[in-house]
Amino acid sequence: MIDVEIEADEWAAAVPQAADLVRDAARAALAMAPEGDADDAAAILLTDDEAVAELNARFRDKPGPTNVLSFPAPDNPEHHLGDVALAYGVCAREAVEQGKPLGHHLQHLVAHGMLHLLGYDHMSDVEAEAMEGLERAILATLGVPDPYAAEQGDHG
Repeated sequence: MIDVEIEADEWAAAVPQAADLVRDAARAALAMAPEGDADDAAAILLTDDEAVAELNARFRDKPGPTNVLSFPAPDNPEHHLGDVALAYGVCAREAVEQGKPLGHHLQHLVAHGMLHLLGYDHMSDVEAEAMEGLERAILATLGVPDPYAAEQGDHG
């Protein structure tokens, strides 16, 4: 089950179908990733920059907000993979800078976050290539264009 909580009203105003887009992207990631399972669950929070900045400082010792944060569950109880949080301001700014609809960027970052929950990372070039390839495949099933067609910023 994919639980979506929209904490920042800006998300609902800018992307009225945000909860559905999030669920679709999360389910697509679970379906496409070999480690995924249809019974896996995650909680996805659509919040503001301030909340993500607090999480980033508390759990990563990094200042300021980032687009997406993933928090894998330590023991995967009841198939709960973990939690993902997305910052509205950062995501909206990136979408404008990259010339793409916010809904597409949201789905990309949800897929990215879900892959982190499944154990993927992008610390090395080999890891990044594998993760990006899977993201492309996931997004293609959703009708979202390749986000890496041109270099499009940090997706950490």
